Amino acid sequence: MPEGPEGVSQAFFQSTGISLEPGHRVELVNNGHIFDAIEEEVRSARSSIHILSYIWRPGEPSDRLIRALRERQPGVSCRVLVDPMGSLNFEAVSPQLTAVGCETRIFRPIQGAIASFDLRRMLARMHRKLVVRDGEVGITGGFGIWRSWDGEARNADEWRDTNIRVWGPAVRQIQQAFAENWLEAGGGFLPPECFPQLAPAGEARAGFVGSTGEHFLSDGRRMTLVAMGAARRRLWIANSYFIPTKDLSDVLILKAKEGVDVRVLVPGRHHDVAPVHAGQRATYARLLEGGVRIWEYELSMMHSKTILADDQLSVIGSTNMDPLSLDWVEEGSLVVEDPELAAELAQSFEQDLVHAREIHARGWLRRGLLERLAEQLPGLIGRYL
Repeated sequence: MPEGPEGVSQAFFQSTGISLEPGHRVELVNNGHIFDAIEEEVRSARSSIHILSYIWRPGEPSDRLIRALRERQPGVSCRVLVDPMGSLNFEAVSPQLTAVGCETRIFRPIQGAIASFDLRRMLARMHRKLVVRDGEVGITGGFGIWRSWDGEARNADEWRDTNIRVWGPAVRQIQQAFAENWLEAGGGFLPPECFPQLAPAGEARAGFVGSTGEHFLSDGRRMTLVAMGAARRRLWIANSYFIPTKDLSDVLILKAKEGVDVRVLVPGRHHDVAPVHAGQRATYARLLEGGVRIWEYELSMMHSKTILADDQLSVIGSTNMDPLSLDWVEEGSLVVEDPELAAELAQSFEQDLVHAREIHARGWLRRGLLERLAEQLPGLIGRYL
């Protein structure tokens, strides 16, 4: 890791091409408050509103956002891009968006992949979650536009998630990520006014790392490795689909052996994808033996994707720590150097641990044979992808 005040920024730039530039204001947006933030941006838009989401399904909060879009200021262009794998029944939403003047597109339709039995194309999805208002304000995180993200994560029906809103130069990078997916889906080039020159908005340093499918070393994997490598005292990770590959596990264990406080928060009994939950648990034994501490969130599905390194560096976005996210799909995360955001993220992490159960090595190694066998299934499937 390069040394000095610019060391972390240099590490990200040399790994991903994205440096951490000054001039940002950032705001942590948890759980159902994400819809307050999106609605606020829609209603305040003066020229454009762009929404990109892996999941957009009918019902609330979709209806709420469509109402806001209907009432947006005159002349504001609206572009919406969704992935068909996650956006079930989007055919019920699309006409409503068209009726309120939004251009709507589907990313990589899956019918052709199904007809040709092309499993690899089916897996190459767009998992990013982005909102950009006027090219000036960006939102990213783990949110989807569906009822699971409403509420305060108080029960199994209300998912726990973490998002971030940002003002400043990195919004151009978020807008560019939207643009590249929009172009692939058949949309035209965005007009120049979607990329305004942005004045400094705050003191935080930030950069948005977009990642696309790459089976050797994607920018999402590079970003994750650099963020973990930057930790000297604390490395706290919350991740919803946590099946770290050997290189990521090696870094986690190395950091623990160096004396770094390594903690991982993952979903518990409310996981929405049972095979992934089993694969997640298959990674525990080696990590626990290596000194990594693991908690399972118990209130609801824990859907956050965050990394906190020491008292400065935060990563918040859509990037999971599993082979599908890191090697196959379109992802994106905001990397921020800011002590205030880091303190807020740490406080949020500690609050989540109150509602989580720590997994201890001694008890974990005593689990039953059937449970051990079930944990191996995702790994066996993964060898053929």
